[in-house]
Amino acid sequence: MRIRFASVIAYAFATLAATVLSGLAFAEEEQLQARSVTPLPKYQQECAACHIAYPPGTLPADSWRRILNNLDHHFGTNASLDAASVKQIESWLTAHAANAGRATSAPPEDRITRSTWFMAAHDEVPASTWRRPAVKSASNCAACHTRADQGNFDERYIRIPR
Repeated sequence: MRIRFASVIAYAFATLAATVLSGLAFAEEEQLQARSVTPLPKYQQECAACHIAYPPGTLPADSWRRILNNLDHHFGTNASLDAASVKQIESWLTAHAANAGRATSAPPEDRITRSTWFMAAHDEVPASTWRRPAVKSASNCAACHTRADQGNFDERYIRIPR
């Protein structure tokens, strides 16, 4: 009887672990898919002039709206655009933003780098790495993700600068 009970417990634990791991893998796959949208040319032209064109699935729609409605104070810079450009970019970003099953809650200050999924994906990166001259900050994705400009954040293409 004792062996049978232990087997049942071991099976239940293994099933639970497999369910949790497959859920994490599914969530990670959703994040990768959310980031692999072909960029809107206007978004690429306006936003990628200063930083990478962050994939729309990295933030929920409400975060994108707040960011676009505050471009005159865009993280310490005046990045104002004409109303037509803002409307076009906002429509595209919110249409492809994170939604159910993805990074749906707005991170503090609408910063991608403060989102739960970002911090979990980068939890092994020491704080000192972000301060390296070639990296400068967590928002400089292209410093380590060699294909970030293509929307590809696959771990195979990570090279952390010294």
